[in-house]
Amino acid sequence: MFYLQQHKKYQTEYQENLKILGSLSKLFSSSDSPFIYYRVAEKIFCDSFKANDLSRSDVAVDAKKDSLGIGLKTFLNGNGKSFQKVAEFNLSSLGDDPSPKKIAELRNVRIDFTEKAHGLNSSIYHCIVREANRFKIFEESMNKIDISGIGNIKKNKGSIHFDDGKDEYSFLLSKSTLAKRFTTKKIVHEFEVPILLNPLNELKDLLTNRDFSEDRKKKLRPNDLDINNNHLSTQVILPLYGSNKTVYSKSGLNQWNAGGRMRHPNEIYIPIPAKIHRLFPNFFPSRDKLFSLTFPDGEIVEASVCQQGSKALMTKSNKKLGNLFVHTSSSEISNFLEVAKKIDLLTGVAGSINETHIAEIVKLNPNYMGFRGALCEDKLVRNSGISQHSVNNIINLVNDLKQN
Repeated sequence: MFYLQQHKKYQTEYQENLKILGSLSKLFSSSDSPFIYYRVAEKIFCDSFKANDLSRSDVAVDAKKDSLGIGLKTFLNGNGKSFQKVAEFNLSSLGDDPSPKKIAELRNVRIDFTEKAHGLNSSIYHCIVREANRFKIFEESMNKIDISGIGNIKKNKGSIHFDDGKDEYSFLLSKSTLAKRFTTKKIVHEFEVPILLNPLNELKDLLTNRDFSEDRKKKLRPNDLDINNNHLSTQVILPLYGSNKTVYSKSGLNQWNAGGRMRHPNEIYIPIPAKIHRLFPNFFPSRDKLFSLTFPDGEIVEASVCQQGSKALMTKSNKKLGNLFVHTSSSEISNFLEVAKKIDLLTGVAGSINETHIAEIVKLNPNYMGFRGALCEDKLVRNSGISQHSVNNIINLVNDLKQN
């Protein structure tokens, strides 16, 4: 599925890295089965196979390599038929009496969303299975739950057990976690792991006289940014609102409404809170210095940090951020709406949409459509009066398209 298709060099690096970590097991356990912390296993996998690390992204997989999603697991083999956690839910989304069907729907939605959001064609589980002095690698497809095949339902006070004809599942009510049974018969690779009897002494011998001053000098601090390195040392998430979570009428997303000159309807900027500059002073280039900004659809544009206090992220043209359909395809919007509807959310589409977009939006069937500039008397001046004629035209157009 994955491991055997990778270059021999990457396989060897992965195996050696796992052996090194496994050799230190006596630091954590007295067992003869090598131990490896799951977060470390995720990092070793991504580093060894040059995969994208998605483990902190709250999605169904932990890594991505090309168009394949990979869920990473590490567990003791035992009898080769163990249950392992594959999902955790917000209990409120399941209601007071969660059913296998509802659990399955939410699990399938999570897999669908993950694959669509990250451009995945399929997903698998890659498992490091631990036995006495050995690591074994096991892989299988990450299947969605076949809702039509759900059966053998067994409920008790603390859990719900069911299968779908292919896989067995157990839902733990107290923690809202879903576990899947992994039957680890078809091992794709295995190797011995020599475990050090006293790893702490080995580390002392290795590190006691080590001069760490150079390591500290070379260490990449969280607020350092190497613009030539794709693996950034940190990331920030910018809000789309101002202070006190306020969307101001003449700045930020409504920069088009500011005074002083005629502005394009799509002119907006993303606010950069002063706190971001204090915590990560070197994250952004200096004020007015152009840099490349990549949109979700892959388009790369020039952008810069602007205004007093470097409080605004803007594109060079000032208007590239303002149109939903410029950077988001209809299929992407459709996927988003589909996922939202499956979990009973109301949906809406907005973002500089006008009459030319309505036919496509009607096909997408959101609960709401949002218009502003398209309804104004002057289409290029969003703070001009609302045109009743434009309102009627859009209403009639929507109704005609829905009837057809």
